[in-house]
Amino acid sequence: MDWQEISGNWVLIPPRPSAIVHFLGGAFVATAPQLTYRWLLEELAGQGYAVVATPFVNTLDHVAIARDVLNKFENALDRLYATKTLRKAYFPIYGIGHSMGCKLHLLIGSLFDVERAGNILISFNNYAARDAIPIVEQISPVFNVEFTPSPQETNRLVQEHYQIRRNLLVKFADDNIDQSILLAKLLQPRFPGMVAIQTMAGNHQTPLGQDVSWPVGQVFTPLDAIGQWVKQQVYRELNQLKREILRWLNPLS
Repeated sequence: MDWQEISGNWVLIPPRPSAIVHFLGGAFVATAPQLTYRWLLEELAGQGYAVVATPFVNTLDHVAIARDVLNKFENALDRLYATKTLRKAYFPIYGIGHSMGCKLHLLIGSLFDVERAGNILISFNNYAARDAIPIVEQISPVFNVEFTPSPQETNRLVQEHYQIRRNLLVKFADDNIDQSILLAKLLQPRFPGMVAIQTMAGNHQTPLGQDVSWPVGQVFTPLDAIGQWVKQQVYRELNQLKREILRWLNPLS
């Protein structure tokens, strides 16, 4: 199972997929999601989820980015069906976003007519441009630079127009820029009983973790034991995130 570049997306298709995941990453790591989120996405594909990860470059116009990544995603699906890489059947589609990727999924679900079985929104934040991009603070008083939509307008759009009923919000305990609790307050009255928020160990960079190969020799030495222990500790949080995502995607598994 290898990554393919299709219509501007990076795609992983397992032998018998059960659903499709549209993944959008964080603002400054989303240009190469097949690398920056490789471990997590390959784990999901290994569990039977077709992964379509759409790269994007951050600009101030988040509506334009949301429209572009949605178009690329739909073009990739068309190509996959046309080439019979995916058989023409109903596949539930789930959105998974990290950081800014959450905002893009929220905008897609608020502004465009899409069908989603649910969204997983990890480490959501919706800061103003001056807080999200340090250099903006130096020029903002002169040029009044802000994202489109602004944080306030994004909240209003979500509160009034967001269509995706089933949502999992993931918040890490050591993430001081997370705004998932605010998002939950917007979504829970709109979809009572359909919005879950999960707090787990980790920080804002946890989803970016990569597996480390620690080869063990023919004789298992104390150094090998230490290496395996370190690896287990480092990836405990990432594995917990993976398990929570898989549990929510398929509660009966």
